[in-house]
Amino acid sequence: METSNRSEKRTKIIFWIFTLWMALGMVSTAIVQLMKNKDELANFTNLGYPAYLMTIIGVWKLLGVIAILIPKQLLLKEWAYAGFFFVMSGAVISHLIVGDTAGRTFPAVLLLALVIISWYFRPADRKISIQ
Repeated sequence: METSNRSEKRTKIIFWIFTLWMALGMVSTAIVQLMKNKDELANFTNLGYPAYLMTIIGVWKLLGVIAILIPKQLLLKEWAYAGFFFVMSGAVISHLIVGDTAGRTFPAVLLLALVIISWYFRPADRKISIQ
């Protein structure tokens, strides 16, 4: 039983480290997108996306972070993780398709990895149990 408690504690620590890191990354990129930062705008247009998509994704990222960090609302959390997965995997694929450098692609890869790790290590009380 002590090993189980240690394992649960380790899992929660991993979850919170990666979840907070992911949340910070999502919030900071959302702010840059909502402010229409010129470098981010150039990045979006280089990927072939319209500028207005920055606002949509920025708002979704902020709402997703709130959904993941608030207690309860398990179904909402799953939707937020799914949204983050689709947005970040789409970003990675978009960077690869246009032939961006590894340096331009890495932030999207990092955020995608943080989303996956946070989702994987979420504690039992943050998972939907299907019975």
